[in-house]
Amino acid sequence: MGPTMDPTIAAGISLRIPHLPLRIKAHSERALAVTSRLQELGLNVCYPGLPDHPDHQLFEYLHCDEYGYGGVFTLDVGDEEAANALMSCLQNEQRFGYLAVSLGYFDTLMSCSGSSTSSEMSEENKASAGISPGLLRISIGYTGTLEQRWTQLLTALRQTGLVPA
Repeated sequence: MGPTMDPTIAAGISLRIPHLPLRIKAHSERALAVTSRLQELGLNVCYPGLPDHPDHQLFEYLHCDEYGYGGVFTLDVGDEEAANALMSCLQNEQRFGYLAVSLGYFDTLMSCSGSSTSSEMSEENKASAGISPGLLRISIGYTGTLEQRWTQLLTALRQTGLVPA
Protein backbone atom coordinates (compact mmCIF):
# COMPACT_ATOMS: atom_id res chain seq x y z
CA MET A 1 0.00 0.00 0.00
CA GLY A 2 2.98 2.32 0.17
CA PRO A 3 4.10 4.68 2.89
CA THR A 4 1.57 6.06 5.33
CA MET A 5 1.80 9.66 6.45
CA ASP A 6 2.08 10.45 10.12
CA PRO A 7 -1.42 11.45 11.34
CA THR A 8 -0.15 14.64 12.97
CA ILE A 9 1.47 15.74 9.71
CA ALA A 10 -1.66 14.83 7.74
CA ALA A 11 -3.85 16.82 10.14
CA GLY A 12 -1.57 19.84 9.87
CA ILE A 13 -1.65 19.72 6.08
CA SER A 14 -5.43 19.41 5.99
CA LEU A 15 -5.72 22.48 8.24
CA ARG A 16 -3.40 24.60 6.07
CA ILE A 17 -4.43 23.62 2.54
CA PRO A 18 -7.65 25.71 2.50
CA HIS A 19 -5.79 29.00 2.94
CA LEU A 20 -2.77 28.14 0.78
CA PRO A 21 -4.03 30.37 -2.09
CA LEU A 22 -4.20 33.36 0.26
CA ARG A 23 -0.63 32.75 1.43
CA ILE A 24 0.76 32.31 -2.09
CA LYS A 25 -0.97 35.49 -3.25
CA ALA A 26 0.40 37.43 -0.25
CA HIS A 27 3.94 36.13 -0.87
CA SER A 28 3.77 37.17 -4.53
CA GLU A 29 2.30 40.61 -3.87
CA ARG A 30 4.94 41.33 -1.24
CA ALA A 31 7.78 40.11 -3.44
CA LEU A 32 6.71 42.33 -6.33
CA ALA A 33 6.29 45.39 -4.09
CA VAL A 34 9.62 44.90 -2.30
CA THR A 35 11.63 44.13 -5.45
CA SER A 36 10.16 47.15 -7.23
CA ARG A 37 11.23 49.38 -4.34
CA LEU A 38 14.69 47.78 -4.17
CA GLN A 39 15.09 48.36 -7.89
CA GLU A 40 14.09 52.02 -7.46
CA LEU A 41 16.96 52.32 -4.96
CA GLY A 42 19.33 51.11 -7.68
CA LEU A 43 20.00 47.72 -6.10
CA ASN A 44 20.70 44.59 -8.14
CA VAL A 45 17.52 42.57 -7.68
CA CYS A 46 16.15 39.67 -9.70
CA TYR A 47 12.47 38.71 -9.67
CA PRO A 48 10.46 37.25 -12.58
CA GLY A 49 7.61 39.70 -11.95
CA LEU A 50 9.82 42.68 -12.82
CA PRO A 51 9.62 43.76 -16.47
CA ASP A 52 13.42 43.79 -16.87
CA HIS A 53 13.85 40.15 -15.76
CA PRO A 54 15.49 38.31 -18.71
CA ASP A 55 12.68 35.73 -18.81
CA HIS A 56 9.81 38.05 -17.88
CA GLN A 57 7.97 37.37 -21.15
CA LEU A 58 8.06 33.63 -20.51
CA PHE A 59 6.93 34.06 -16.90
CA GLU A 60 4.20 36.43 -18.05
CA TYR A 61 2.90 33.61 -20.24
CA LEU A 62 3.30 30.86 -17.61
CA HIS A 63 2.28 32.54 -14.36
CA CYS A 64 -1.19 32.51 -12.87
CA ASP A 65 -2.66 36.03 -12.74
CA GLU A 66 -4.31 35.34 -9.40
CA TYR A 67 -1.13 34.11 -7.69
CA GLY A 68 1.56 36.24 -9.29
CA TYR A 69 5.19 35.26 -9.72
CA GLY A 70 5.99 33.69 -6.36
CA GLY A 71 7.61 34.97 -3.22
CA VAL A 72 11.31 34.29 -3.85
CA PHE A 73 13.75 36.85 -5.23
CA THR A 74 17.46 37.53 -5.18
CA LEU A 75 19.35 40.60 -4.08
CA ASP A 76 23.02 40.87 -5.02
CA VAL A 77 24.92 43.04 -2.54
CA GLY A 78 28.35 42.36 -4.08
CA ASP A 79 30.32 40.27 -1.62
CA GLU A 80 29.83 37.71 1.13
CA GLU A 81 30.81 40.13 3.89
CA ALA A 82 28.08 42.61 2.86
CA ALA A 83 25.57 39.77 2.48
CA ASN A 84 26.31 38.40 5.94
CA ALA A 85 26.20 41.87 7.51
CA LEU A 86 22.81 42.57 5.93
CA MET A 87 21.34 39.20 6.92
CA SER A 88 22.64 39.58 10.47
CA CYS A 89 21.10 43.04 10.76
CA LEU A 90 17.82 41.85 9.25
CA GLN A 91 17.57 38.90 11.63
CA ASN A 92 19.07 40.20 14.85
CA GLU A 93 18.35 43.93 14.86
CA GLN A 94 15.34 44.42 12.60
CA ARG A 95 13.55 41.10 13.23
CA PHE A 96 12.78 41.04 9.51
CA GLY A 97 13.29 37.31 9.02
CA TYR A 98 15.50 34.31 9.63
CA LEU A 99 18.62 32.79 8.12
CA ALA A 100 17.69 29.46 6.55
CA VAL A 101 18.70 27.37 3.55
CA SER A 102 15.19 26.08 2.85
CA LEU A 103 12.78 28.73 1.70
CA GLY A 104 9.00 28.89 1.90
CA TYR A 105 7.59 29.76 5.31
CA PHE A 106 5.02 32.22 6.62
CA ASP A 107 7.84 34.48 7.80
CA THR A 108 10.75 35.78 5.73
CA LEU A 109 13.67 33.39 5.19
CA MET A 110 16.99 34.31 3.59
CA SER A 111 20.29 32.73 2.68
CA CYS A 112 23.55 33.61 1.00
CA SER A 113 23.53 31.01 -1.77
CA GLY A 114 27.24 31.06 -2.57
CA SER A 115 28.23 30.02 0.93
CA SER A 116 25.28 27.76 1.73
CA THR A 117 23.20 25.82 -0.79
CA SER A 118 25.72 26.29 -3.62
CA SER A 119 28.90 26.06 -1.54
CA GLU A 120 29.94 22.76 -3.16
CA MET A 121 30.05 24.33 -6.63
CA SER A 122 33.34 25.49 -8.10
CA GLU A 123 33.87 29.24 -8.42
CA GLU A 124 33.71 28.83 -12.21
CA ASN A 125 30.34 27.04 -12.04
CA LYS A 126 28.96 29.61 -9.60
CA ALA A 127 30.02 32.42 -11.92
CA SER A 128 28.45 30.75 -14.96
CA ALA A 129 25.22 30.24 -12.96
CA GLY A 130 25.20 33.90 -11.88
CA ILE A 131 25.82 33.12 -8.21
CA SER A 132 28.04 35.87 -6.87
CA PRO A 133 29.50 35.77 -3.34
CA GLY A 134 26.99 38.44 -2.25
CA LEU A 135 23.86 36.92 -3.75
CA LEU A 136 21.02 36.67 -1.23
CA ARG A 137 18.01 34.48 -1.83
CA ILE A 138 14.98 35.81 0.01
CA SER A 139 11.58 34.21 0.45
CA ILE A 140 9.43 37.09 1.62
CA GLY A 141 6.94 36.31 4.36
CA TYR A 142 3.40 37.54 4.77
CA THR A 143 3.52 38.46 8.46
CA GLY A 144 3.28 42.09 9.54
CA THR A 145 2.29 44.80 7.10
CA LEU A 146 4.15 45.54 3.90
CA GLU A 147 5.15 48.95 5.24
CA GLN A 148 6.51 47.44 8.48
CA ARG A 149 8.63 44.96 6.55
CA TRP A 150 9.79 47.59 4.05
CA THR A 151 10.86 49.91 6.87
CA GLN A 152 12.83 47.07 8.48
CA LEU A 153 14.55 46.20 5.20
CA LEU A 154 15.32 49.81 4.30
CA THR A 155 16.70 50.49 7.79
CA ALA A 156 18.99 47.44 7.54
CA LEU A 157 20.17 48.50 4.07
CA ARG A 158 21.03 51.93 5.47
CA GLN A 159 22.69 50.55 8.62
CA THR A 160 24.94 48.30 6.55
CA GLY A 161 25.81 51.07 4.11
CA LEU A 162 24.20 49.44 1.09
CA VAL A 163 22.04 52.52 0.47
CA PRO A 164 22.61 56.09 1.65
CA ALA A 165 21.02 57.06 4.96
